[in-house]
Amino acid sequence: MSKHNSKNERVKRKYFSYLSDAKRQSVLTVDASAKALARFEEYTNYRDFNAFHFEQAVGFKRHLAQQRAERSKNELSKATLHSTCTQLKRFFQWLALQPGYKSRIQYADAEYFNLSDKERRVATARREQPVPTLEQIKHVIGSMPAVTDIEKRNRALVAFTLLTGARDSAIASLKLKHVDLIESRVNQDAREVKTKFSKTFTTYFFPVGDEIRAIVVDWITHLRENLLWGNDDPLFPATSVQVGPNRQFQAVGLARGHWQNASPIRSIFRSAFEKAGLPYFNPHSFRNALVRFGERTCKTPEEFKAWSQNLGHEKALTTFLNYGEVGCQRQGEIMQELTKDRQPERPDYEEIADAVFRRLLDAGSQAVHTLGKTTNE
Repeated sequence: MSKHNSKNERVKRKYFSYLSDAKRQSVLTVDASAKALARFEEYTNYRDFNAFHFEQAVGFKRHLAQQRAERSKNELSKATLHSTCTQLKRFFQWLALQPGYKSRIQYADAEYFNLSDKERRVATARREQPVPTLEQIKHVIGSMPAVTDIEKRNRALVAFTLLTGARDSAIASLKLKHVDLIESRVNQDAREVKTKFSKTFTTYFFPVGDEIRAIVVDWITHLRENLLWGNDDPLFPATSVQVGPNRQFQAVGLARGHWQNASPIRSIFRSAFEKAGLPYFNPHSFRNALVRFGERTCKTPEEFKAWSQNLGHEKALTTFLNYGEVGCQRQGEIMQELTKDRQPERPDYEEIADAVFRRLLDAGSQAVHTLGKTTNE
């Protein structure tokens, strides 16, 4: 049985080019579309897209709901169903407008990839994400060894993520010249740093503790003064791997080059948290931790606006909506505090009466004194 359809492959290549070059979608989005189409083609036995009918969409949804995840062996989540069907809907809507297909495919047939309202609400519901506390993060950093160059790099990497809240993709591409220790800031220049949406902005060190800043400063000093690295060298270099005496590859030190992606950073985080006896928190969760810290630290709207900009957000509302969700436990604490603060106090009528009586006596004494003074004059 054929595992591909050459005509389908050609039109898919055209669609992927449309996503990346015309719509400027990320590589992850294009990959998600490719995965969804691969699942659909497998279900239809690689039938030509020209033969698409709405009944295929209906049958595919039922088929997909019965599939199980490769790792967990559980049924696919509603979020996976929603994202897969959404990608297919967009593809066939685009395909229905293409020459050679628009006479065969009805644009409205792509609507049959929609999930029910109930399934869509389940798939898109916002759920509380686990966020580490500053105490947990500092415990992990404090438990990390720092003897070899690789160990020093790994510890400084976790500390730098807390100190700046930078995304892992940006951290993997930072150079030494982007960090200004005198001004305590990081210049995330989109021409060289892989920032989200290619935004250029400046991040000042967050006030998370002098010990965290010292780890980062020691690491940069080690690179510049001991290893004699320059401005254009990576801030967090990749690991140098060579064939060892046992004819197997092994880490031998630092390579004078960047990581190709952020996967090694996440592996370092996972290992550090596991060795510290804590559940794994990815690098992005540090941004959530910093937002919660900022909500308690900032006293004015201007301060929180600066805190938000420090994370690379143009609007403080972005920080509130995407990162500022109050945890369930903290939500309960706040509500209890508000209840206590808002409880009406029972008035002490005797104290009120005494206060009024003293005020009247004072007023009467003042009046008598004024009258006597006027008579004497």
